[in-house]
Amino acid sequence: MKQWWRRWTYEVPLAIGDALWELLVVQLAALLDRLTVRKIVAAIPVAIIVLAYYHRIPIPPELMLVGDFLAYIDIFSALFLLGVLSRVTTILFVVRQTAARIALLVGSTVAHVRRLDVRHRRQRGAPARPRRKPVRSEDDRAYGSVWDQVALA
Repeated sequence: MKQWWRRWTYEVPLAIGDALWELLVVQLAALLDRLTVRKIVAAIPVAIIVLAYYHRIPIPPELMLVGDFLAYIDIFSALFLLGVLSRVTTILFVVRQTAARIALLVGSTVAHVRRLDVRHRRQRGAPARPRRKPVRSEDDRAYGSVWDQVALA
């Protein structure tokens, strides 16, 4: 009898308490960890339909349309993202074109500045460098630079 009393007053309530703890705390926490906004939004139209078929509570048609919108929110979000992405690609195309034009302008400007050779310009009042004297004297030359070879031949 003592074993029976101990089992029904001690072990069975503890087992029931452990089962309730497992179900109401551990399992509920695991469910809430897996719960996402998408699952919540998917459950809202179901709740609206259950309330609509429960005839004691009148539900306006607008609320039913909200439920339909929430049911099809994946389609609406995909269309919205497609619209946003098309605008982003257009903006990226314009930015790329502008960057290419700026790069072309900078390249042509650098080439033009190199042609002008702005870095090595002389000042207007600077004296000119003296010319080098020729290595050969007038006596060494026969007739001139072009006719040297002809005169020697």
